[in-house]
Amino acid sequence: MLFKTSKSALYIVFIFLLSNAVELFAQSYQTPVNKPIDIKLQSKSKVDKPFEVSVGALFSDSKGIVRKIDGFYNGNGEYVIRFRSAEAGQFSYTTYSSDPKMAGIEGVVEVKSQQENPLKGQIVIDKNNPQKLAYENGDPYFALAFELDWLFSLDYKNEVGKLPKSNQILESVKESGFNQVVMNVYAYNVGWPTQGEVLAEYSFKKPNYSVFEGTNENPDFDKLNIDFFKHLDKVMELLQEKGIVSHLMIYVWNKKVNWPDMYSEADNRFFDYVIKRYQAYPNLIWDVSKEALDYGRCDIPYINERIARIRKNDAYNHLVTVHDYEYCSREPQRVDIISIQNWRSDLYSQSTEAYHLYPDKPVMNIEHGGYEEGPFTNFPGNYTDPKVCLERNYQCVFAGVYSTYYWQNTSWDVVIYDALNNEKYPKPRFDYYKPLQSLFTEIDFNSLQAYKPKLTTNSRLGNDNMATSGYALTDDNGLYLYYVPKENSQLNVVVPKEQQGKYKARWFNIFTGEFTEEVISDYQLFKSYQSPWKGESAVLILESR
Repeated sequence: MLFKTSKSALYIVFIFLLSNAVELFAQSYQTPVNKPIDIKLQSKSKVDKPFEVSVGALFSDSKGIVRKIDGFYNGNGEYVIRFRSAEAGQFSYTTYSSDPKMAGIEGVVEVKSQQENPLKGQIVIDKNNPQKLAYENGDPYFALAFELDWLFSLDYKNEVGKLPKSNQILESVKESGFNQVVMNVYAYNVGWPTQGEVLAEYSFKKPNYSVFEGTNENPDFDKLNIDFFKHLDKVMELLQEKGIVSHLMIYVWNKKVNWPDMYSEADNRFFDYVIKRYQAYPNLIWDVSKEALDYGRCDIPYINERIARIRKNDAYNHLVTVHDYEYCSREPQRVDIISIQNWRSDLYSQSTEAYHLYPDKPVMNIEHGGYEEGPFTNFPGNYTDPKVCLERNYQCVFAGVYSTYYWQNTSWDVVIYDALNNEKYPKPRFDYYKPLQSLFTEIDFNSLQAYKPKLTTNSRLGNDNMATSGYALTDDNGLYLYYVPKENSQLNVVVPKEQQGKYKARWFNIFTGEFTEEVISDYQLFKSYQSPWKGESAVLILESR
């Protein structure tokens, strides 16, 4: 049966279809693999506590696997659900909310493969070696960290999207081989004096804002500072763009931050908000608190409860650690990475002990007491010479442990963000660390094991000896690396005789990245090797032929 329809009726139908098409288009998104995308919802309800409105979405892939992603309040009635996928494909979603007007909205996110420079995904435990880290795509991740606590503050309140200071220091970090930044969500002030007159442009202490509305001295704990978190989003995006992981310390107790009481509504709101807002970023490792148990602010049950909150709210299951070995040693089953802070003179021996104590987890030395000197003395630690600081990083690495670098004029509230392009001050030796990263890019760190040497060198054979001195790593398949301290005039290697009966040797200069020519020789038990750089620490690389 045919019906006659007036032009005005057709026009109304056309407008209706068009508006629905626009609405459908608005709910369809595209993003590359491992790149977060924001799905924005606008609430039209008037609520007194917008941070208490629950919102999120259920995402389903073509296999029927469903992921629940909680969203967060973003100011002016806007709520955001931040989504990321490590795999290409179409993901349909349906929103849920305590506000009925934001519930039941459907849409699709198309995640596309990236042919050029694909993002590698988040950091995970290497499936072939539980003591090592890897990217989600399976590539090894040799973590070399750089402490930059006040990164959140460098460009705060700049023109939207403009991060010139952050970009400058992070480019220096990247160029120098570092691929992780240890940073605070927020910090206020250090508790020690700084020697030297610091120019205002490099001093970031006592910011006139907080993570809460108001100031650090007079915060409104009932409201979070949305502008702060929008800025931190940009910082996280910049880190991802440069391939740098954020080791994000959610709390810090010794930087004079005015925090709400433990377990309070305001405390829980802040903590959960951080997890929900940043969970979709792949370049992220959670750290509950810097030096968590050191200042009487919290206890083990509190940290346990905070970790449980992370596990509950983080749909992406990022790795979790706590910057406190006292905690990690008591509750190792709750963390994914064992964090230690060890300034001892016998750093290698104690790092090796930690490595063997936790055979099922990576170990990271967050602070080894080496804080390279700069134009302003700002907490010198126990070791300030740049060569010594580098050597202590090598002691960690050759014990099988990941390490962290500190410069006194970037690690805390004094940040010389243009350090490598600044003619006013001597340049820090960030360049010493690029060879370290390069060495363990060429030679897969994830394939190497550290061995605790025997108490005697008389019993020559056995993979727990390997040399009369120096610090050894091996892949148990004919490859041996020895970190040889500058005190050595030589070392004697103790390795098994392989079938071919020959070994090739080359030396690596830890300061310049220079390799010597390979020298092939017949196998000899107790064979001696001498570094070509007398009085300098170096690495000997020995491979069976």
